[in-house]
Amino acid sequence: MKHATRQRKHTTTILKALRGQDWLVDHLSHILQEGKQSLDRLLQELGGMLAETILELDREEQAGPDYQPKTPGLYTWAAQPGFVFIGDQKMPVMRPRLRGPDGERALRTSAKLKERQAFSEAWLGKALRGVSAQKYRETVVDAAHAFGGSPTSGSTHLIEVTTRKLKTFKDRSLEAFTPFAVFLDTIHRGGAAFIVALGIDRAGQKRVLGFWQGATENHEVCEEWLADWERRDGHLTARVLFVTDGGGGIRKTLQARYGQKLLHQRCPIPKERNLQRHLPKRWRKEAQRRFPSALEQTSYREAKAMLTELERWLRTLNESAADSLREAFEEWLTLHRLQVPALLRKTLHATNPIESMFSTVRECEGNIKRYRGSHMAQRGLAAVCLHCEQGFRKVKGFREIPEVIRTIEAEQAAEQKEEAAA
Repeated sequence: MKHATRQRKHTTTILKALRGQDWLVDHLSHILQEGKQSLDRLLQELGGMLAETILELDREEQAGPDYQPKTPGLYTWAAQPGFVFIGDQKMPVMRPRLRGPDGERALRTSAKLKERQAFSEAWLGKALRGVSAQKYRETVVDAAHAFGGSPTSGSTHLIEVTTRKLKTFKDRSLEAFTPFAVFLDTIHRGGAAFIVALGIDRAGQKRVLGFWQGATENHEVCEEWLADWERRDGHLTARVLFVTDGGGGIRKTLQARYGQKLLHQRCPIPKERNLQRHLPKRWRKEAQRRFPSALEQTSYREAKAMLTELERWLRTLNESAADSLREAFEEWLTLHRLQVPALLRKTLHATNPIESMFSTVRECEGNIKRYRGSHMAQRGLAAVCLHCEQGFRKVKGFREIPEVIRTIEAEQAAEQKEEAAA
């Protein structure tokens, strides 16, 4: 007889001895009728039985069998209701007690089986997939056996684990992260603005670098994130490429720090929408065709020529739209000037990577109806950001990053020579 077959028969014999033949047959019948839900319920019961057996063996190892005590003054003392965490559920068990000369003696395995951190992590995973704390009871397999299966219990677990996530997120060092590009954008949640930084390192790997809360996207909040970055040993230099949506507060802060050396790629999507609002309906499709077509050009010279032609056309229709287009020419063409290859430029030309993460934030927090204070909003955002990081992949075109870095270094070296000569 094979070892696996012998093991299965041995396990079946143990189950029959524990609960009897009728119990096992009854559960098998329910599984055939109800499918997976009944199987999950069976596994929960088996888990509870196994936990009780482990506790009983622990007590027997310390005190000896009931009628053969091996340690003087240490003896068994009935049992009392308790609980353990099995998978992502809190299950009731009968906890055997052990007494000594100095009173109640704790079982060594009891503390391990009652650790709630693993349970909270699993519950957070469910919440991030869209399960509301108010529907916590519906997420467990068998509500009648789920000890503590209430909305309050679910919320408590969420608070505990997201508090840990927030501390981890805010305190982790950025010393080992060498940024190549940083995306900065704002997400509004609960009446507050959160400036979020998403970085790409020199190997093309993405990482959420932090967020900072304020009433609006203003200069003071942006100064705070720079100070926080330095506190966590972040490496920010004039060779880092910043990609933003053109918000005034972020631009003012970056320009104050880096001046003419600032490498700033402005996202064209907000401007494209703005142009649509400026123009009569009959001209909107033509503008929608011309503007992206200019930015898709490989050559800086060709792209700028097409934008200039678009500006002249807009002046015949709306002077304000033409002025709005003109003021951001160079910021849209930063990647063209640096000769960034097409595949990598597709990733860097707009704030789409961070907007994609914001989409996940909104999806994960879809069941939150009201933010009860700043701490709740920050806990949730930190948990989702760390959750998003687990699915991050290297950006398309990451192999061209070293080439772009060399171009940036050469350009800045040439500028320094010109300044020295002047």
